[in-house]
Amino acid sequence: MVKAKYALPVTGSYILKNIRLETGFITDENGAKETRTELFCIEVSEGKITKIFTNNASLPGAIDAKGYLMLPAFSDMHVHLDKTLYGLPWQAHSPKKRSILDMIAYEQEIIPELLKTSTERAGLLIDLMQGYGTTFARTHFNVDTTSGLRSLENLQKALDNKKGSFSAELVAFPQHGCFYTDSAPLLKEAAQLDSVAFIGGVDPFGIDRNIEKVLDLTVQLALDNNKGIDIHLHDGGKEGLRTIEYLAEQALKNQSLQGRTYVSHAFVLASLPLNELERVAEKLAAAKVGIVSSIPFGRLVMPVPALMKHGVNVLAGSDNIQDHWSTFGTGNMLQKANLIADLYGWRTESDLSRTLRFATHNVLPLDNDGNMQWSKVNNSAEFVLVDASCSAEAVSRVSPTMAFAHEARLYWKETEKDV
Repeated sequence: MVKAKYALPVTGSYILKNIRLETGFITDENGAKETRTELFCIEVSEGKITKIFTNNASLPGAIDAKGYLMLPAFSDMHVHLDKTLYGLPWQAHSPKKRSILDMIAYEQEIIPELLKTSTERAGLLIDLMQGYGTTFARTHFNVDTTSGLRSLENLQKALDNKKGSFSAELVAFPQHGCFYTDSAPLLKEAAQLDSVAFIGGVDPFGIDRNIEKVLDLTVQLALDNNKGIDIHLHDGGKEGLRTIEYLAEQALKNQSLQGRTYVSHAFVLASLPLNELERVAEKLAAAKVGIVSSIPFGRLVMPVPALMKHGVNVLAGSDNIQDHWSTFGTGNMLQKANLIADLYGWRTESDLSRTLRFATHNVLPLDNDGNMQWSKVNNSAEFVLVDASCSAEAVSRVSPTMAFAHEARLYWKETEKDV
């Protein structure tokens, strides 16, 4: 992984020429066999796309997009920017086997030292993610009795340093439990902050040994402070299933939580028989409770296709990127989409193009019938330019990002010659 360098942004009003957009599918008796694209000029002004018109390669004053493909901006919907080891000397995952309670004790040891450089390391990780075209993240930050709210304070400094090129929504995450350690008062304090968008949690049974007590607190904080919910759930068996169903029941009772409540990981779903999985998926869809997955592979494969079939909103994220929980993680959401397509056998032009949704927070250039739905006039100027002929190729080949626009500020990746 190499940190990309971007030139100073193009700001204000500008026009891009020779920009490639998807316009439809070319089909035969078997369905979509190819994606049709055309070159356009695009005008950006006051943060929005204000005009899309026939390409004029000789248009004076226009910025040459060089035929690069324009795609919706990339989003990482589950990451821990505050706890990365990226930026420190290389260290692999410890061979010592630790339970989640062991990991809590380990974090209590190392957090004071990590806090000293967490702002700088978060900034370096954002640089890495931006190199792959990610301009938005839902990031969890520790709320615990060791660090108090200092993880949030340091993270906000890192985000302030990236203002204009990167945005985030913040999840207050009681990594050490709400009651296993006395973190509930800190969580209540964090819930009142305008900068916090979600109330987090982790393994209500595995850590706090009380599903209802933890979730009742979480739900009440969300309702009282107009926040969403995003719960980490590694618990399996009947306890894991009970956690999912109880949270869905709370969302069904409280309309303000619907569409704003998520279960991250939810590994228990991978172990359910099909009829039970379908029942739970229907309940999640009815409650508008989403699943956020890092898409594990190996012995455990998440039932993403079945969840989507029943209307569950499935989002993807990196989770850990080289930290004390995991050695792995690249910060590349296009690579994550590639992994998803490979894992579930989504190999056709149509399937690959649909898989792009996991990198773009469900925004796709074409609808399922091949009709152009993005980008349109008055859309926010949030996009990436990739070196690919179409989104299917971009997913299959993990095509490089050449530029991105965030809040209409256009950042071009510097070439080796430029650097």
